[in-house]
Amino acid sequence: MVHCYCYYSISPLHADAAREAVGLAFRVLEERFGIVGRLLQGEREPSLWMEVYENVPDPDRLEAILADLLAEHRFSACLAPGSERRMERFVAPRGSGNL
Repeated sequence: MVHCYCYYSISPLHADAAREAVGLAFRVLEERFGIVGRLLQGEREPSLWMEVYENVPDPDRLEAILADLLAEHRFSACLAPGSERRMERFVAPRGSGNL
């Protein structure tokens, strides 16, 4: 399975709108596709946010759905100047057993 991590910096002025948009996306993903997301923020840098999606069966589909959902709510306007959403995908290393 693939684990997806999406990180970006939020403009503090738009944090409430960003939180609302991400929350809506999480609800839609869980209700329609069974994918549960979590939102984290930086311990030392609260405007740095990370969405976590674990055990994703189709990461390409996840990215497309998220892009559409967040575009509907103008999420990009909530980002800090110069920031962008960046998605990274991770899998267990081959031959790692239970590491």
